[in-house]
Amino acid sequence: MDGNDAGMTLGTYGIRQVMEAIPHRYPFLLIDRVVDIVLDERATGIKNVSINENFFQGHFPQEPVMPGVLLIESMAQTSAVLVVATLGEASKGKLVYFMTVEAAKFRRPVVPGDQVHVHVQKVQRRMNVWKFRGEAKVDGVVVAEATYAAMIRDR
Repeated sequence: MDGNDAGMTLGTYGIRQVMEAIPHRYPFLLIDRVVDIVLDERATGIKNVSINENFFQGHFPQEPVMPGVLLIESMAQTSAVLVVATLGEASKGKLVYFMTVEAAKFRRPVVPGDQVHVHVQKVQRRMNVWKFRGEAKVDGVVVAEATYAAMIRDR
């Protein structure tokens, strides 16, 4: 990305583009697409929650609830797509690694049938460390939120 690309809005990243951007695969790929990408600023990931998710087998099978830590991971994956889109060719051969999670809050359960909109906003970028603020929403209501940091490193 050159300085003129910051703030440029991209189209939707479908599942194939998401899989090209980040290394996660089933059962740990937690976003189905990324929309509303504004380079070096923000993005929104979409997660369609299905009863067929492997974690529901053991996470309260009688009353399935998506684990909160996976909501945080979906924020991280959405942020990683934003980083890769922002860096463009400079992201080749690099991975985005979680460093910290702060101020995580879980407001209500996410259940099968929900569609989670994962809104991430870049807070700060210093060299290869990026800090983000994320919110997961279902039907416009915040279900989880966190501030977290990631480091961009060579594979």
